[in-house]
Amino acid sequence: MIAYVTVGADDIARAKQFYSAFLPALEYGLEEGPEGLSYALPEQPGQSAAPPDFYIKPTFDGHPASAGNGVMIAFEARSQKQVRDLHSAALAAGGFDEGQPGFRASYGPHFYVGYLRDPQGNKIALFSNDPDEPGREG
Repeated sequence: MIAYVTVGADDIARAKQFYSAFLPALEYGLEEGPEGLSYALPEQPGQSAAPPDFYIKPTFDGHPASAGNGVMIAFEARSQKQVRDLHSAALAAGGFDEGQPGFRASYGPHFYVGYLRDPQGNKIALFSNDPDEPGREG
């Protein structure tokens, strides 16, 4: 089980603007501290934690943050409409489009996804895979 994911950011305020445009809608709460931003899902009864947490922090070595080639972080939305809405909100909050929301031929018939880059260049996917929603045509 993945416990947490951390991405580096040179501009924490700009990162907060971007991630706060969609993570609260996915039920992530935000805690800010001198070491950066911590987004976490609420704990459920009988559960010690609700991983994975998502952290945005300055780099530990002091060098500029950079995005990993081939690295992507995916967040699951509740519906195709929420994917569209959150993709749009993240773009308005300083993100960059990496692929408009829609179906992709290489995934299952109900996998609906939009891709973004955060202000630092990290690739983000917002997806829904609800079999009760319309799927892509054959």
